[in-house]
Amino acid sequence: MPARRRIHPEPIEEPMINLTPLIDVVFVVLIMFILVAPMLEIDRIQLAMGAEHKGKDLPAPSDKGALSLHVFDDNSVSLNGKKVSMIELVALLKVAKRQNPKGIPQVFQDKKAFFGTYQAVKNAVEESGFEQMDVVLKPS
Repeated sequence: MPARRRIHPEPIEEPMINLTPLIDVVFVVLIMFILVAPMLEIDRIQLAMGAEHKGKDLPAPSDKGALSLHVFDDNSVSLNGKKVSMIELVALLKVAKRQNPKGIPQVFQDKKAFFGTYQAVKNAVEESGFEQMDVVLKPS
C-alpha cells in the first residue's frame, strides 16, 4: 500500500478590491449635485393658509398706512379688498407709493396659488417703487 501523502492546500489569496475609482465617481456625482441644485426652478410653492373666505373677514394690515395685497387660490389679486388685474395693480401701487412713501405692502398668499402669481405681485411692487414688502405666511 502506497503511503498516503497529505496534501496541504496552499492558502488562496483573496483579490484586493480597488475602491479608488468608486470614490472618484461618488465625488464627481456629489460635485455635480452641488452645482446643479441651485439652478433648479420652482414652479409652485405651498404657503400657509391665506384669505380663505374670498373677500370677507380678510386680515387687516398691521398698521394704518400699509397696503393689503391678497393672492387667492384662483390666482386673482385684490388690493385693500378690491379685486384688480395685474395691469391695474402697478398703476394703483404707484399712486399708493406717492400718497404714502413709507408704507410697506403686505402680501397675503393663499397656499394653493401659483408661485408665478406671487412673483408677478412682487414684480409689480418693485416696479411701483417700493423697497420693502411683507409676506404674511400665517394671517391671524
